[in-house]
Amino acid sequence: MRQLLRILASSPDKPQIEDPREVDRVYRRMRPMVMLTATLGYAFYYPCRLGLSVVKKPLIDGGILTAEQLGWIGATFLVSYAIGKVLDGFLADHMNLRVLMPLALAMSAGLNLVLGSTTWLWLFIGLWALNAVLQGVGSPASVVVITRWFSPKQRGSMYGIWSTAHALGEGLTYFGVAAVAAATVWRAAFWFPGIVCLFASAAIYLGLRDRPEAVGLPPACPRSSPVEADVPDAEEELPTGRAQLLLLKRPAFWCLGVSAALIFITRYAVNNWGVLYLQEVHGFGLVRAGSLIGLSTVAAVGGCVAYGFISDRLFNARRPPVTLIFGIVEILSLLLIFYGPKGNTPVLAVGLILYGFTLSGLLAVIGGLFAVDIAPKKAVGAAVGLVGLFSYVGAGAQELLSGYLIGRGTTMVDGVRHYDFSIATLCWVGASVLSAILVAFLWRVKTT
Repeated sequence: MRQLLRILASSPDKPQIEDPREVDRVYRRMRPMVMLTATLGYAFYYPCRLGLSVVKKPLIDGGILTAEQLGWIGATFLVSYAIGKVLDGFLADHMNLRVLMPLALAMSAGLNLVLGSTTWLWLFIGLWALNAVLQGVGSPASVVVITRWFSPKQRGSMYGIWSTAHALGEGLTYFGVAAVAAATVWRAAFWFPGIVCLFASAAIYLGLRDRPEAVGLPPACPRSSPVEADVPDAEEELPTGRAQLLLLKRPAFWCLGVSAALIFITRYAVNNWGVLYLQEVHGFGLVRAGSLIGLSTVAAVGGCVAYGFISDRLFNARRPPVTLIFGIVEILSLLLIFYGPKGNTPVLAVGLILYGFTLSGLLAVIGGLFAVDIAPKKAVGAAVGLVGLFSYVGAGAQELLSGYLIGRGTTMVDGVRHYDFSIATLCWVGASVLSAILVAFLWRVKTT
């Protein structure tokens, strides 16, 4: 255990490079590598936690699990993920992230290989919960790495690029994993990601770097930087633990947390129940339903990048105005998806593209960027972890409620199960509306 803690401890500083030209050259070489590794590395976390979402129908139809049991499994994962994410977030401010991030992914991949080999409910729940704790490492670890390597004036754009990991990871699942599972057996939804992500974890270790100081570079955000001139000296000098405590005293942070919980209700409702919804309500097959949900993930790549660019360049890094605009369009897209014409693929495609584009921007800001903006610099990991706690408690509550509502509306017609999504979809849309209202209360919040 002591040896493991030594390996995970933050890497020591190397003697600083004195030549400014060499510093510039090394930064120019390492920043793209770190950014690419953090983004793609986090994307590969997703298939190891979303495989269950694409095989719910064969599990239900085969009598392996019921909708209520899937709801409990999903809720267990999300609550465990929330707890893991907040703990991992506080730890990420102290640890060597070059080791921690790939190690957690490799362990998650190993668990997926085991999960694909069992149908015992309680063992599945226990392993799925452990997988959730390991999955909680990915987001805070990669965000802390980015804040260590890039200055605040680059934060919105870089965070927007990193946020494409959500869409890339979901795309890998809804296109790749769904296709493999449809062509083979439901167990492949766990085995395939497990094998691929073992290789991905090795690539993360090779490409990631913990801190600039660990490779002989000066900090990315020196205090002499004009961008940092308005940050109080006392806050900059606080120890990491005190900075994390200061974060907890900011009311805007708690308002943001509740807003995050609400938007994650919608996010995970569509992620975890969207394929089943399209199969049941619109009569689509698994591949077609998965591909339509996958459209939202493709659109999300542009949405989070656009959000970062618009908020940084057009609104001078002010997040609330852009967030409100994205929130309104996201609500309209949900109305189109759930209350538009049934079985109309073009209309659903438009709705899901708009949904994916706007939701990704909302996830980028509410799920992390705004929290990073208002947090002390030494408490970035804690900020991301705490927002994650709110987010996934909300998502877990959604999973229980959705599983209950959908299961309660189950009917049997000629021996075939049919599900009623009417009340569940109303709750999903309402969560997005409340989230947008809370964001409006943060209109005048100042960021660091």
